[in-house]
Amino acid sequence: MKIAVLKETGDHEHRVAATPETVKKLIGMGAEVTIESGAGEGASLPDALFEQAGASIAADPSSTVAGADIILKVRGPENLESLAGAKPGALLIAILNPYGARAEIEALAKAGLTAFAMDFMPRITRAQSMDVLSSQSNLAGYKAVLEAAQEYGRVFPMMMTAAGTVAPARVFIMGVGVAGLQAIATARRLGAIVLATDVRPIAREQVESLGAKFVMVETEESEQAETSGGYAREMSDDYKKKQAELIAETIKKQDIVITTALIPGRPAPVLITDEMVKSMRPGSVIVDLAVEQGGNVTLSKPGQVTVVNGVKIVGHLNLPSRLAADASQFYAKNILNFLALLIDEETKEIKIDWEDEIIQGTALTRDGAVIHPALGGD
Repeated sequence: MKIAVLKETGDHEHRVAATPETVKKLIGMGAEVTIESGAGEGASLPDALFEQAGASIAADPSSTVAGADIILKVRGPENLESLAGAKPGALLIAILNPYGARAEIEALAKAGLTAFAMDFMPRITRAQSMDVLSSQSNLAGYKAVLEAAQEYGRVFPMMMTAAGTVAPARVFIMGVGVAGLQAIATARRLGAIVLATDVRPIAREQVESLGAKFVMVETEESEQAETSGGYAREMSDDYKKKQAELIAETIKKQDIVITTALIPGRPAPVLITDEMVKSMRPGSVIVDLAVEQGGNVTLSKPGQVTVVNGVKIVGHLNLPSRLAADASQFYAKNILNFLALLIDEETKEIKIDWEDEIIQGTALTRDGAVIHPALGGD
């Protein structure tokens, strides 16, 4: 059994799908591992470290995937040329963005690849160690606060000195998923006064346990604001209006706002309007973690830091990749745990239980067809 690890070629992507640690464990599972040369450089993992772990180094994508049974990537392939030479039926495991890359998924099916989307991992207890959205969002929430601190022209904690007293920064976190909770914890560690909001009332306890204040409109509708999969549900226009009014008043008093709201398969909901931005004090900072899916902030621009009326709006792309070493470590471990489901412990061969809930949740293509129900498959 051969496992191939390809180098990421997309803009702003510095992560890698394996580490020397996971390579050793994959070899222990009976695999031969081939790494494309330079795949780990962005994560401070030179080829030599992979060689020491027992992997072979290949010069280019085609020689990397040649004869591979399993192909690992972080992001979906930018084009099928990188998979030229892959044998029919080979497994491709990556973050594939199925809702936003339907044509690419169909192309993978036509190429005869069996594709698994790590970003479709079911949110069940048994799959927690494979949940790439959680592992990467954790880092994104942490990094968002650091990016805000970098752009903010003042300190976070209260400082009392002989020269005077500095009031603590006021930080508002919008969306209390994994990224939002980590952002709260990080901002609190830096000494800020933190408020947070979410459409799910259950988030209150989590927010308050971290020492932050919870802000939300509580109605009967808000009691049903969470899907069975643990994601935020799309709310009615009436609820959105009430929440927007509350948020507008809250935002005026904040120094830093971090937005994290995403809804699977849909554009990111707008949380901060032009008027809200203009109501903030000059020198304030907004970090839009949803900028890649349309943005929670109407004035945010992907890949840019813009300034509107003295307010900085940070739209950095792929924040986990800005912490590539740790992000790669987490992602590679998620992949390793997923592969344990696919590889028979005794025979050391691929053995897939197509009735397994995790397999059914992540498998997109098989035998030349798109099979996932969310994409119109059977």
